Amino acid sequence: MIGSLRGAVEVVSTTQAVIEVGNVGYEVRMPAADLSRMHTGQEVHVWTYLNVSQDAITLYGFLDQAAKKMFLQLIKVSGVGPKVALSLLSTLSPNDLARAVADNDATALSKAPGIGKKGAQKIILELKGSINLEDLGEKEPQSQTAKDAGAFQVVEGLMSLGWHQQDAQYAVQTACESNGIALPLSQEDVPRVLRLALTSLDRGR
Repeated sequence: MIGSLRGAVEVVSTTQAVIEVGNVGYEVRMPAADLSRMHTGQEVHVWTYLNVSQDAITLYGFLDQAAKKMFLQLIKVSGVGPKVALSLLSTLSPNDLARAVADNDATALSKAPGIGKKGAQKIILELKGSINLEDLGEKEPQSQTAKDAGAFQVVEGLMSLGWHQQDAQYAVQTACESNGIALPLSQEDVPRVLRLALTSLDRGR
């Protein structure tokens, strides 16, 4: 089983990305929100799930463990396959999806392509009480940067330039990992990481 991939993005389309790991390119189907945060040449760590069916072997991937956990919960629901689960996660974040289940909000779930009201109600019925909102907390890069004064300073700078907090935190984490910059971030590295993160975000526009 392929549990995760760490490598460079070769291609990004509207439905999948090709990630090169050890000179092998893996086609990975991913939620739209994750694909929008990726660009060619970017180093990424993707949490994956390998689905084997009669006619295909498909790799699904997520930038956050919370999304993978939610995906695995969804495909346990009878009648919900990986494609439908991915559609839901392309429409709602893991936390929004969990809240919709907790609040019996079938309307929110039915906004996803391929999900009708009856399907949404079935998902709520089968997942009600089994999803822990705390278990779907912020991804690791967010918690790390929140505890790191230097990294937090860079994130604040990026947000002041109009970037969303989640994207800014991910860009800082990626910039540090790709350039061998240790966390917690020293004050001397703050300007450099700010430039690297800003360059990364600009390329991904």
